[in-house]
Amino acid sequence: MGRIPFVTILSLAAALLAIPSAGPTSAGDPSYDLVLRNGRIVDGTGNPWFTGDVAIKGDKIVALGKIAANTGKREIDAKGLTVAPGFIDMHSHSDFTLLEDGRAMSKILQGVTTEVLGESSSAGPYQGKLTPPKFTIHGKPVQWTTLGGYFDTVEKAGVSTNVVSFVGLGTVWRCVMGESHARPTKEQFEQIKKLVEEAMQNGARGLSCMLASPPDSLATTDEVVELCKIAKRYNGIFATHIRNEGTSVFEAIREAIEIGRRAGITVEIIHIKIADQMFWGRMNEIIRLIDDARKAGINVGANVYPYTRGNNNLATIIPPWAHEGGTKQMLARLKDPVERAKIKKDVKGGIPGWYNHYTAIGGDWNRMLIAANSSYKGLTMDRILAERTKGKKNADLLEEFFDLLIEEGGSVSTVYDHHTEKDMTLAMQQPWCSIGSDGLAYAIEGPLRRGHPHPRNFGTFPRVLGVYVRQKGLLRLEDAVRKMTSQNAAKLGMHERGILRPGMVADITVFDAERVIDRATYTDPFQYCEGIEYLIVNGQLVLDRGKHTGAKSGRALRMGP
Repeated sequence: MGRIPFVTILSLAAALLAIPSAGPTSAGDPSYDLVLRNGRIVDGTGNPWFTGDVAIKGDKIVALGKIAANTGKREIDAKGLTVAPGFIDMHSHSDFTLLEDGRAMSKILQGVTTEVLGESSSAGPYQGKLTPPKFTIHGKPVQWTTLGGYFDTVEKAGVSTNVVSFVGLGTVWRCVMGESHARPTKEQFEQIKKLVEEAMQNGARGLSCMLASPPDSLATTDEVVELCKIAKRYNGIFATHIRNEGTSVFEAIREAIEIGRRAGITVEIIHIKIADQMFWGRMNEIIRLIDDARKAGINVGANVYPYTRGNNNLATIIPPWAHEGGTKQMLARLKDPVERAKIKKDVKGGIPGWYNHYTAIGGDWNRMLIAANSSYKGLTMDRILAERTKGKKNADLLEEFFDLLIEEGGSVSTVYDHHTEKDMTLAMQQPWCSIGSDGLAYAIEGPLRRGHPHPRNFGTFPRVLGVYVRQKGLLRLEDAVRKMTSQNAAKLGMHERGILRPGMVADITVFDAERVIDRATYTDPFQYCEGIEYLIVNGQLVLDRGKHTGAKSGRALRMGP
């Protein structure tokens, strides 16, 4: 007998899934809480779509395929719509905005059912030299000191999305070291290790870091390996914003791979990119490094957002040494003529190993868009500096920039135009690359309409579906959905989510594949996307015909034993 073609195997698998699961067959028996009927089912595995029904009871999918009529307390006709697992945002920053407005509007309307938080700065622990945040929940003041305490607070507050979190290297480092750039003693590093272990016991999904800037950048490769070994013992992963996305991007990728090899841990490279124009067009070399690592048995993956601009801070243009002691000390150095001259020299000339946003974009102020909630929001830095230096002879733009940073208190959120579409899409197409927004939950009205945020906060997932699947044809619909669902679930060890299958948790997104699209832009970001029709989180309808129901059925998804 000859070998069965792989395409035939996939077709057989899809057909088997279409067979109705065990369940009620008598008409008129409302044994299900909700039935989605006649939808184009894209199950999250990457298998071809098929037409069928999905039945939900409680928080579980209980039947899939052809389901008897009138068996649901509510039935939704999904004809012409795509039914997929809920999207898992692999890289999100909604840690605290969810406590301000648990509806998570800009995420829910993208089809997101789970947010993955805690890059470098996690919402716990807050101990030692790190002061706990204060929030008011249901009229009562709330504080917590552990990551577990944050999970409890989220659930008490009520949120519409599920929440996952890493423990942030920057957070545990500050707990012990404060704002000092001194090397930790043996005893201090043991305290850092203990905090990582406690956070893992609290349910963290792994360790996350941002090695590009302090305090994370102060950690050596050996120290990161030691901390990753702790996360590995609890089945966690290592999510890393690599040490340098520009001048040393290849060395930084190799470091991430080496950490994975030595710690025996799964590595997730956060928003993989080449963010220095000197190295544009060389994404194929990064792909080769990762492919070779995977062939060698090191589980390395990555995520990407579908935009060619990133969001950071104007303060990142200031060299790392000038940040020691925190923002107050950095501002004092900018005001000191001698220190200011040293800072200026380093900004222009760079420091070996330091990723400098200014030189990465060729010193082009036009490629910096202010996203801060200030009088400059929505303006590019070239316009701002031109206005500030009007009438001044031989104006020094770096000096003017320093003055602006002082006036703004040392922190100005900024969108940098620093990588290319060709590199980004090449990464996106790799089988080990999934989708994450690097955004947070905003809203187009109320307290969460603030600043001038990156459009990825509103449009990441619909943009992948609308632009890169439908318009450009760079991804199959089934592959794009896999990158948003089962692939992220598998990375995180969430084996009960990310696939449409009886017995799985009912996190489901229903969208119009012919209409779904992002609307947010760099100049007008406060726009919700189109085409996400229904959203179900833990069996509860959160989005109904594109309108938020007010349901807050999200949970804190702690890593279990």
